Amino acid sequence: MFEPENVMGVQQADPESEQSSDEDAETLQDVETRQVVEFRLGEDYCAIDIGEVDSIVEIKKVTRIPRTPDSIDGVMDLRGETTAILNPRTHLGIESDAPEQAEQNVLVLDRPDDKQKIGIRVDEVREVSTYPVTQIDTEQDLSNLDTQGIEEKVSRGIIRKPNGDDELDLVVWVDIDVIIDQLN
Repeated sequence: MFEPENVMGVQQADPESEQSSDEDAETLQDVETRQVVEFRLGEDYCAIDIGEVDSIVEIKKVTRIPRTPDSIDGVMDLRGETTAILNPRTHLGIESDAPEQAEQNVLVLDRPDDKQKIGIRVDEVREVSTYPVTQIDTEQDLSNLDTQGIEEKVSRGIIRKPNGDDELDLVVWVDIDVIIDQLN
């Protein structure tokens, strides 16, 4: 499990910390990749582009705003700035109960066009990962999947993540811009 500090910026992976042969490094340089922040919502694994994340913080007191949609949890004070907190469970069809607030994290988004900071509430931040695009099924490949994220068009695709047991975990690559646009 990924443990955030009180407030932590997202950092790019250090290529020198990776232990790989020169042959592997040459192969990786030739392949187009996507780097994402992976998180858990209920039993589902999701991801968003790392470039869309400013920081990862522990959730603090969230103040509910009357007459807002269920997908907006409210606002919280983050470094002296009011930050709107979104709950993506509504758009992704997550029905299981969320863990205790103290166990949750907020992915603070880096959206220069927004007048107010926005964060999304997640159950657990798992890791920052890099995937070759060959492991990502995009929209045209998803017509046979029956998930609300696909039906509501809030997914950029599905990442096929090897789990070490000769099986694959499926990670929903979320298009956070679409979710935010649907709130307007």
